Amino acid sequence: MKFVRYVLLILLSLPLFAQAATIDKTDPYLMMRQVSQMTFARLKAEQPKIQNNPEVLRDVVREELLPYINTRYAAYKVLGPQLKKTSKQQRNNFVAAFTDYLVASYAQVLTQYTDQDIEIEPRKNVPENRSIVSVRVDILDTKRPPIRLDFKLRKNKKTNEWQGYDMVAEGVSMISTKQSEWSGQLRTEGVDAVTANLKQLAAKPIRREEKDNE
Repeated sequence: MKFVRYVLLILLSLPLFAQAATIDKTDPYLMMRQVSQMTFARLKAEQPKIQNNPEVLRDVVREELLPYINTRYAAYKVLGPQLKKTSKQQRNNFVAAFTDYLVASYAQVLTQYTDQDIEIEPRKNVPENRSIVSVRVDILDTKRPPIRLDFKLRKNKKTNEWQGYDMVAEGVSMISTKQSEWSGQLRTEGVDAVTANLKQLAAKPIRREEKDNE
């Protein structure tokens, strides 16, 4: 679990959030690089406020992360085959709860924020008809061996803009992990039960934690 928490920390410290008005979302590689730079700047600037009140991190995540994540697509991927068994209202409720859960989870992980160095793979030409791209990011940390992350992004065919929806850490997909984690309850208790659980998890307060040095 410590490795998973560390990887989530990297996810949030990196390239999926920033100020929407300044980011070029039509190029997945450029977007990753621009967002990375702006994210580090904001987190550093607001550290005193964050240390005093960790709940501020919810605002940071909502304002800087969510514009670059297709939470509905990610939520539907998590539901998997159970998606067809849900009503429109149930789907909307699940997406809302899933989004709040992500915000709370990422905000909690960001309480352990430190300055990690990253290397984003060089830009590649993306064919017009391609809708899914993986961008490799290598995490460099003096206390740990390098970690490979692959951020999966999906192109909106109407706007030609890219949004993130999954992260693969050393071959392990975040979406697949959550799908496996909740699939049993989805089958036996239904989407409403999972939605209720997500709301409870999202409501937990954000608390500062000791940094994991292991």
